[in-house]
Amino acid sequence: MFYVSIPVSYLCLKAIFSCMTIAIDNNLELQLTNQLQAKALFFAIAGNRGHLSAFLPWVSQMQTISDFRNYISSSEVLIAEGKEVSFAISYDEKIVGRIGLHHLNMMNKNGSIGYWLIKEAEGKGIITKCCKALISYGFNELQLQRIEIKAAVNNVRSQAIPVKLNFTREGVLRQAELVNNEFLDLVLYSLLRSEWKG
Repeated sequence: MFYVSIPVSYLCLKAIFSCMTIAIDNNLELQLTNQLQAKALFFAIAGNRGHLSAFLPWVSQMQTISDFRNYISSSEVLIAEGKEVSFAISYDEKIVGRIGLHHLNMMNKNGSIGYWLIKEAEGKGIITKCCKALISYGFNELQLQRIEIKAAVNNVRSQAIPVKLNFTREGVLRQAELVNNEFLDLVLYSLLRSEWKG
């Protein structure tokens, strides 16, 4: 894996992230969010709308490649501001999803992992491996103290990831996310740096 071993501050986050790729194994890598991914990510969404829209509120807004370019532009701004670090997931040289550390709060040293994956890439351990890499990066390089994962109460597959990675289930955030005109309850999981075995 490629990691940058220098102290992190608001001013150096952009420089650190600007050239980052994390190689997880021979078939799997994380590529920092950039405009070159827009077309591949759009078609990944377009071919998996039914699968993804059940729990992701923004899927219906991605109707064109231009929509995804705008979405990526917003992500690049957040990366430059040190508020997130997000990646496209590349498996066998094909983009199959996204993952990121979002809502980074460097004062309180915490962040939240979010992810999605196309249907055909499920069941291969991809998200678990990507989460491990991102957790290590968050704790070891960004010096975070706490990382959260939230998943809808009915999204059993997504909840399996933090359970497998020994996150603590803290409780349920009632009606915390609006998806398809319905407010969903979210299960909140957390992991502290002292609990991470690497």
